[in-house]
Amino acid sequence: MKLSFHLFALMLFFLDNGVSGVGSDKLSVSVMEGDSVIFHTDVKRNQQEDIKWYFSDTRIAQISGDLSLICTDVQCNEGTERFRDRLKLDHQTGSLTIMNITNTDTGVYELKIISSRSSSDKIFNVTVSGVSAAERDEMKRKSVKEGESVTLESEKTKSPNDVMTWYFNETEITGDQRTICTDDQCKERLRDRLKLDNQTGSLTITNTRTTDSGLYKLQITISDSSCSITIMKRFSVTVIAVPGSDLSAAAVAGIVIVVLLMAAVAAGVFYYHRRSHTPVPQNDEDVNPHSGIQKSFDGHRTSLNQTQAEAANKT
Repeated sequence: MKLSFHLFALMLFFLDNGVSGVGSDKLSVSVMEGDSVIFHTDVKRNQQEDIKWYFSDTRIAQISGDLSLICTDVQCNEGTERFRDRLKLDHQTGSLTIMNITNTDTGVYELKIISSRSSSDKIFNVTVSGVSAAERDEMKRKSVKEGESVTLESEKTKSPNDVMTWYFNETEITGDQRTICTDDQCKERLRDRLKLDNQTGSLTITNTRTTDSGLYKLQITISDSSCSITIMKRFSVTVIAVPGSDLSAAAVAGIVIVVLLMAAVAAGVFYYHRRSHTPVPQNDEDVNPHSGIQKSFDGHRTSLNQTQAEAANKT
């Protein structure tokens, strides 16, 4: 819903530009609360230009040609604190950025460019539509099992002038369509596991790991020569660990081989130990321990027979 509003507002913006004609000094811009807006000056500053920005006739930003005066918000006018550190002035072009715009920022913004030879004005009529706190803080949540793939959808079709940038835990991981993972740490963590859809800008993470869990942000900048609107989408990704999934098949096979080798070594040591403690037979009694008992029994029987014979002779 929110994205549809952005597209509709941008269409109105372009149509308004077309009706007003090329070089029009008045532009209408519709944005949603929470977005960021950049008002372009369409000039490259030189030493002879002063650039001043006004909101409802109150000066909110200025940069002088010799850079002796650069101010935004309260620095320019002590009586204005409406924006409270939400203004950013480009020192090279004089373009003005309003971050995290609110519905109280609705109104007329005026740009004055003054040089020694000429001066020009440009007016931006800005309408900010409010959204609920729940919608503004909306975060899509994704939960996958380790090893699966997860896709973070941009929910739009990318236009040639759109710029989409993905961030992971505040680190940029994609720039233009030709660059994925520019950060060294990102290269190691997400190497060869990111796929970027060139038509929509959606990002797919393949073969997910628990270290991929965290906050992902998609920054979409819709641009025109006079104005840019930046939309931020957020995704919370949780990768659930699967028991044993952190071991590859090769690692498991290696562990099995090691266990078998250890078992074989243990069996060999046990056999050797038992063999070395078994006495070597020296005589028949060692070979057959019962033979000694048998001989003793035969000797007693012979003595008994002799005693009985002697007693019989005496009788």
